[in-house]
Amino acid sequence: MSNKTQETLDLYNSVVMPTYAPSTVLSSGKGVTVRDVDGLALYDFTSGIGVHNVGHSHSKVVKAVQDQAAKLIHASNLFANSPATELAAKLVELSGLGGKVFFCNSGAEANEAAIKLARKWGSQNGGRFEIVTMRQGFHGRTLATVAATAQSWCQEGYDPLPVGFAYADFNDLESVKAAVSEKTVAIMLEAVQGEGGVTPATPEFIAGVRALCDEKNLLMICDEVQSGMGRTGTWFAWQGYDVKPDLFTLAKSLADGIPMGALVSNAKFADVFTKSAHASTFGGNPVAAAAALAVIDVIEEEKLLKRATEIGNLFKEVLQGFVDKYDKLLEVRGKGLMLGLVVDGDPKEIVDALKDQGLLALTAGSNVVRFLPPLVLKEETLEEASDMISDALDCVYGE
Repeated sequence: MSNKTQETLDLYNSVVMPTYAPSTVLSSGKGVTVRDVDGLALYDFTSGIGVHNVGHSHSKVVKAVQDQAAKLIHASNLFANSPATELAAKLVELSGLGGKVFFCNSGAEANEAAIKLARKWGSQNGGRFEIVTMRQGFHGRTLATVAATAQSWCQEGYDPLPVGFAYADFNDLESVKAAVSEKTVAIMLEAVQGEGGVTPATPEFIAGVRALCDEKNLLMICDEVQSGMGRTGTWFAWQGYDVKPDLFTLAKSLADGIPMGALVSNAKFADVFTKSAHASTFGGNPVAAAAALAVIDVIEEEKLLKRATEIGNLFKEVLQGFVDKYDKLLEVRGKGLMLGLVVDGDPKEIVDALKDQGLLALTAGSNVVRFLPPLVLKEETLEEASDMISDALDCVYGE
């Protein structure tokens, strides 16, 4: 480790609360590549945890941010601004739900907004408040979204957690039905579970949840924080299924790294939030909204939905080849460029070996290596990355 890296990490550890344990100090990024403070180049197959869908520092996003920052950086929610208004209209159009948008700053806040909207509607419809969420799901780190996240590792030490959540098994409709009671107001899920292990919902499960919500007069909420904005080959992962949710949430890749979250509703629930019912000072920030509009333009102009599907299928074939080669690799799963390599053992060993080869990846759940490369990934870069993965696996498994 160089002096520059060590000096920065020493200062970081002395002044930043130890919620993370970084070992690399990044200084720049372009496209699929990032560089550390010593100039070492790394392929970023994390996309900043699913943020840089159009790649690091895309020229159109950079220009949009620069131009807007020179005009109006902040307006507050006491005033409208053109970029946020245009973005809301665009999200309503892309979703096809015919509803409205609430802007905030992060995925956790977007999910908090969805929870609050569901409860507000439930309070007027039989006093219902409970939301069914899925085991191995992930919805954020606030107290309410931690309670919604049915994983003990992120709940420990925070009792008493907010009440009002019941848990069911993902891809098990009977489990969901058993969790629904007279208190239930909504069912909340990810169409593709990210943190929990890169597990797509089955079409039968998603359709069954939609039918159950219709039968019981419940809201169906889709968390698209990690899977949205083209990651799985459609604008939103739920669009890969023959269903429409009542609400869905966005963040991460929405504004390509400028903090922004959004709750999008259908027409039925568009006016549940009334004046002062919910708020966010920075929500709909004009710079973030300008960045998000540029992201949408790039995805459309560069046909990145199609690219996510096509190169995602190529990447999946590459990973399947490694599964066929190594007994310790069990399965490849995911959609588009949201892929998981299921491991018999600790995935961190592989993630560390990949970093040594110059490729950044993530873990998910207890046994999955997660790959979230930018949607601008090119075939030649994938070929280089495949060689890096091969070398990393040879190091780990001694082949």
